[in-house]
Amino acid sequence: MIVGILKEIKTEENRVSMTPAGVEILVKNGHRVLVEPGAGAGSEFDDARYEQAGAVMVAGPAEVYRQAEMVLHVKEPQPAEYGMIRPGQVLFTYFHFAASEELTRAMMVSRAVCIAYETLTDQSGGLPLLTPMSEIAGRMAAQEAARYLERSQGGRGILMGGVPGVAPARVLILGGGVVGTEAARIACGLGATVHLLDTSLPRLRHLAEVLPGNCTLLMSSPAAIRELAGQVDAVIGAVLLPGAKAPKLITRELLATMKQRAVVVDVAIDQGGCCETSRPTTHSRPVFEVDGILHYCVANMPGAVPLTSTLALTNATLPYVLALADKGWQRAAQDDPGIGRGVNMVDGRIACQGVAEAFDLPFTPLAALLEASGHGP
Repeated sequence: MIVGILKEIKTEENRVSMTPAGVEILVKNGHRVLVEPGAGAGSEFDDARYEQAGAVMVAGPAEVYRQAEMVLHVKEPQPAEYGMIRPGQVLFTYFHFAASEELTRAMMVSRAVCIAYETLTDQSGGLPLLTPMSEIAGRMAAQEAARYLERSQGGRGILMGGVPGVAPARVLILGGGVVGTEAARIACGLGATVHLLDTSLPRLRHLAEVLPGNCTLLMSSPAAIRELAGQVDAVIGAVLLPGAKAPKLITRELLATMKQRAVVVDVAIDQGGCCETSRPTTHSRPVFEVDGILHYCVANMPGAVPLTSTLALTNATLPYVLALADKGWQRAAQDDPGIGRGVNMVDGRIACQGVAEAFDLPFTPLAALLEASGHGP
């Protein structure tokens, strides 16, 4: 298969979808890899390293899209790319369709095969391609909360861990998945008083065994969120409904009860955000203020540490890229139901229930799409 690797063009995105080491493995497995010049520069991988790994450098994104049967991205295609995408072409990336109706409809028009990192599952039902970036985003969330609690950054002027004789910051984390767990781990390590809320009692029992004693674990409910929101210095939104919009757990009304210059770090912004007043921001302009509350809503947080992120992403994606390249998407999805759950769209039809529900669009089961492509049971 011909596999294309693009230079990311989303604002301040410095990751790349495949390292030279990953390219070398693809080439050794008989695949032709096309790389756009400068694709790896933001992650400190220059063109020469890709060429040494066996890649072919091609002149720009249009040529990658023209030749490649499967195109790898880190973030979703941008509007400038929509017209380059071919019907039947496989796009493998983070799509987060439920956060953007414009993107969803553009990909429907393109009739591409859209396979989303964020909904692909492993044998245990986990999210192996979301996990490494969630680990990074969770750890960064605690760091950013600590940073924006500083008065010089517009915050309350509180040291996350306090000092002897002075209480540390209080942090509320919404969601006990990978992001929430990693955020709690770092915030606790910094010495904060942490309250983590989740709706799963088994998950809370597990976290009680692995998180330190300065993390209080509570069953999530609107009442619990209301009670704690006005007491804490920072809120980290870490909720996830795979493929669907994030629930709005912090309403505009609730925001008004929070301490002035408190911080909201909304890691769920990729899926629309869990705070009603959130909107996507960038690394160059990461925060804005609503009702005296700082909002940090950078939609590609791991892009700030691209070398770490690119290495972690390739470690996770490479086995699936190989499966798709070796077998084609239809056979790969049949052989591995987890890959099948990553298939969000085929030929303009939506195969992810959460995306269909987000925009009240028709849903087509994957089995029907496979049958239509001549790969039914």
